[in-house]
Amino acid sequence: MPILTLHDIRLALGLAPLFDGIDLSVERGERVCIVGRNGAGKSTLLRIIAGETVPDDGEIIRSDGLRIAMLAQDVPIDVAGTVFQVVAAGLGAAGALVERYHRLAHALADGETDCFDALERCQQELEAAGGWEVNQRVETTLSRLGLDADARIDELSGGLRRRVLLGRALVNDPDILLLDEPTNHLDIDAITWLEDFLLGWNGTLLFITHDRAFLQRLATRIVEIDRGRIADFPGDYATYIERKAAMLADEATRNALFDKRLAQEEVWIRRGIEARRTRNEGRVRALKSMREDRAARRDLTGRARIQVQTADRSGKIVAEAEGVSFSWNGEPVIRDLTATILRGDKVGIVGPNGAGKTTLIRLLLGELQPTSGTLKTGTNLEVAYFDQYRAALDPEKTVQENVGQGRDMLDINGQPRHVLSWLQDFLFTPERARQPVKALSGGERNRLLLARLFTRPANVLVLDEPTNDLDADTLDLLEELLTNFTGTVLLVSHDRAFLDNVVTSTLAFEGDGRFEEYVGGYRDWLKYREANMEPLAPTGKGAGMRGGGAPSTPIPALGAKPKKLSYKDQRELEALPGRIEALEAELEQLHATMADPDFYKRDKDAIAELQNRIAAINAELATAYARWEALDALGG
Repeated sequence: MPILTLHDIRLALGLAPLFDGIDLSVERGERVCIVGRNGAGKSTLLRIIAGETVPDDGEIIRSDGLRIAMLAQDVPIDVAGTVFQVVAAGLGAAGALVERYHRLAHALADGETDCFDALERCQQELEAAGGWEVNQRVETTLSRLGLDADARIDELSGGLRRRVLLGRALVNDPDILLLDEPTNHLDIDAITWLEDFLLGWNGTLLFITHDRAFLQRLATRIVEIDRGRIADFPGDYATYIERKAAMLADEATRNALFDKRLAQEEVWIRRGIEARRTRNEGRVRALKSMREDRAARRDLTGRARIQVQTADRSGKIVAEAEGVSFSWNGEPVIRDLTATILRGDKVGIVGPNGAGKTTLIRLLLGELQPTSGTLKTGTNLEVAYFDQYRAALDPEKTVQENVGQGRDMLDINGQPRHVLSWLQDFLFTPERARQPVKALSGGERNRLLLARLFTRPANVLVLDEPTNDLDADTLDLLEELLTNFTGTVLLVSHDRAFLDNVVTSTLAFEGDGRFEEYVGGYRDWLKYREANMEPLAPTGKGAGMRGGGAPSTPIPALGAKPKKLSYKDQRELEALPGRIEALEAELEQLHATMADPDFYKRDKDAIAELQNRIAAINAELATAYARWEALDALGG
């Protein structure tokens, strides 16, 4: 039985209706991804479900007591305070009471004895309101997400801030969680963590994402908004792509047959009606109906026609670094970088937020001078830079003004082009081009930034997170453009599928300021790392985040007198790889079971039992890896 139903929802925000009578039902435990072109209304649909936007017409049916929480696309600028305060705010008045108790308790622990009476009164209010259960809920949420309750949110990275806001959404134990582009500005490690967390969460999920790897792993069903209507595709992303292509082919065939018949009828009517007979009057009425149907048809939006102006060729070597290090205010940022980038290379740069990826690019382009080492930059470099924060765009100016910058005509590959004509290549109609940038969706702003970027000739493209908010069709086209671009590409991205489809080599952050060069894309680097790095035993907070918690076996200290393995230890060491392999196989099978869309229709006790088993296996694996490392060190 559906827990949420939308029936005949209609909403008009412009000339054409955004929603033209859409229907949608959601079952408990589903993970539904909403896809569609930029501006199709994906975020608006989430806001309607959340109750933040009221449709013009239609019916929304929610099951009794349904709790819905939403994680917005952008981090609100007015969020401040400690992590505990922000998460507790998700519980409303009860959360505020818990937060006040938490703050007073800390103040008393710090020696502020004058707050003792206030703490006692707050404690009495909590007891009267049953607030201890609420307090436990906040602390449990913080523990599940691996968050420090006393950290200030304004001092956290973008990824951790989004994790805090996820905690605020989850603390009320929602039945439905709405996520709008949750991977934006997250690094790959944070995205992988979020995937694992959501796979283990037992609620219902509706989400929007541009990250195809994230979509493929999570979605059990895909809903597409297209020309004001909804199309439903059960299954994963690969199934959606196949069925969508077949559906578009059928639509094109039907439209072609309809248009052919309409053209024949138009020829007939222009030849004149031979006699005012009843049968001809009926044919006239049928033609009128066909004209109305054709006028009401909303044709498929065309594909963007993105092109890059290629400047004169750069030198053969774009950048050559040997033992390059760079420090800022005495703190090392880049250490011992050795890499060579040649003309035509497509280089992906991967690493966590704050690893120094932007500094690395500025070094390679000669904008920064190394503290030590040798760096040679190429000749005749014409660089075009895509900024993920869209700082080059003026939100108060129109789309046309941002691209033309006072000009009506542009010089594109030696040919004059009107600004409006150029913008139509990027799917901006003349009406849309005259609107201010602040009225655009996130994906439209990224498309606008590409339109502005490619008005100037370049032989080196530097793209910093260009895929954020772009729809799948534009992503495919951008991939094709970058692959065929004859110049050099430096690509910073956390979109794993985009990296695999574009880059020819990868500069990967390996910790301690070090970037190493690898052949191939993200998956190639990942395979190399897995094949050449020994597994590390998770300890401390990392073990807790993986669901473990068993104490690790101590590793002998350096300089200690080596001990010889006993016969029993030797047998244990030989058996450990098989035990680990069996545990990992069982864990993989359990995750596959949880990925089944029917899994969450089971009894709650059965679901809890499987989740507890996953936590137990993670704990056993942590102990087994640590024991293996300790025994191997003794026997080595």
